Amino acid sequence: MDFKRTIDILPYALANHPLDNCLAAKENGKWKTYSTQDFSDKVSQMSHALIELGVKPGDKISSITNNRPEWNFLNFAVARVGAILCPMYPTISAEDYVYIFNHAEIKFVFVSDEEILEKVKKAKIDVPTIEGIYTFNQIEGAKHWTEVLKLGSNQHEEEITKRMDAIKEQDLVTIIYTSGTTGKPKGVMLSHQNLISNAIAGIPLLPCDVGDKALSFLPVCHVFERTLLNIYVMGGISIYYAESLETIGDNIKEIKPEIFSAVPRLIEKVYDKIILGGSQKPAPLKQIFFWAVKRANSYEIGAPQGILGKIANKLVYSKVREGLGGNVKVIVSGSAALQTRLQRFFWGVGLPILEGYGLTETSPIIAVNTLLKKGTQFGTVGKVIENVSVRIAEDGEILTKGPNVMLGYYKAPQLTEEVMSEEWFHTGDIGIFKHGFLKITDRKKQMFKTSGGKYIAPGPIENMFKASPFIEQIMVIGEGKKHASALIIPSFAYTKGWAKENGLNCKTNDEICSNNEVIGAINKEIKTYNEHLGKTEQIKRFELISKEWTVEGGELTPTMKAKRKPILAKYEHLVKKIYNE
Repeated sequence: MDFKRTIDILPYALANHPLDNCLAAKENGKWKTYSTQDFSDKVSQMSHALIELGVKPGDKISSITNNRPEWNFLNFAVARVGAILCPMYPTISAEDYVYIFNHAEIKFVFVSDEEILEKVKKAKIDVPTIEGIYTFNQIEGAKHWTEVLKLGSNQHEEEITKRMDAIKEQDLVTIIYTSGTTGKPKGVMLSHQNLISNAIAGIPLLPCDVGDKALSFLPVCHVFERTLLNIYVMGGISIYYAESLETIGDNIKEIKPEIFSAVPRLIEKVYDKIILGGSQKPAPLKQIFFWAVKRANSYEIGAPQGILGKIANKLVYSKVREGLGGNVKVIVSGSAALQTRLQRFFWGVGLPILEGYGLTETSPIIAVNTLLKKGTQFGTVGKVIENVSVRIAEDGEILTKGPNVMLGYYKAPQLTEEVMSEEWFHTGDIGIFKHGFLKITDRKKQMFKTSGGKYIAPGPIENMFKASPFIEQIMVIGEGKKHASALIIPSFAYTKGWAKENGLNCKTNDEICSNNEVIGAINKEIKTYNEHLGKTEQIKRFELISKEWTVEGGELTPTMKAKRKPILAKYEHLVKKIYNE
């Protein structure tokens, strides 16, 4: 593969492995497919249309959508005309929409459905640069994306050729906004080379063949899924988009994919469903099932399975694989740490999960486990990929360099300087090498990920909630968990007064923290402030603590900052209670 620009992906696919079903999605209950030629034709038409619309090189176009073929058409067309795609999560707050639209100076916005449309229309009031909003779904009163498509009729061929010839591998192709420590999203600038180098390095690591099928459901706005989509197109793998997260199980059975990507939270749900199904079997079958599960939970790569393994496979494991379509060769996991026990189980039943590591700033892959000989070690994120280098700094931080490292943060040179030491990018993660495999041991920064792979910056959220008169101290938690939660110390002075006014007999701190009316009032406060946050940032559960955190107690630094690790250790029982562990 002798190319370094994203705009060269489709010509390569057409020349080397054209497919009848390159892209597919359900429309009116039936799968609609697009051949590689159809895909290329749509991109060409959209390219002409964007120029007709007045899109110039360097213009910013935003996409806010579910996974669908139309996103691919827009993505490649925007790149062909030299513009910049700024994909955004549908679930972020309206405030973040306004900030990103203005920060990136977005010119046109493409959205999927009516809910997102309404949020964008509301945000547009405060965004003077937006010239048009288009929808992928048919929505009454809204401009459909086909209205743009109809503008393209090969009238700008010379201009497109000129623009494409001018595009260099180092040129900016996308800005992906991610949360920053200040609470404001940071725009990660990625070049053609960033994305292509990562995809080319990833292709030989996946055990897929031309004509295999991939099911896609992780957000296309995230660089993890976006890079995988590039790999699929380049490798001749058909992409089927799931209807929704709720229909993944049904779609898998329909499509019978050879590969799909997932985040740990989804893998947890699949595991829970498998275990629940086994627990509902009649006694003899139930015993056999859990015997087989026990064997899978102790699986070691390369260890002989023997006759007992064959029995377990025939009676149990084959049924588990059939539940996921029966053809899965590999599952790719990223965006958050995967529990080793889950990795062993799925490998044990014949569904190998390849856990990798990376960041938006690294396009994203830095390291990944593989099916190559001695290519996986449980509890690690794999070996560093080709053309990427990693070293461990004196403080244990993982530093990396390579063609996958971002150009920098958009309009934020100081922030860029903070994470770059010459060519080396500071990941903010602490790690070690174990027999050539990279192992993540800690987070240098407070920012954490849920098990669903969503970044959460706790500081700004905590500061916002402390504006409530009911809340004195708060620590947002949820690293590797299903959702964000909080440990809260009430403002006892205020709360005791409020309790008295409401006829409640709460005189001590313990009585305050155990009173249902008080808990209800604080819960109401939580819900109010949650309205200003994206869905993944919202506090779902909390526990009240009756003793204030102090320097003397070891919970605060001398400068009165919360010590997260000691607090989590001290209140481990409350954390377990919150997450029903």
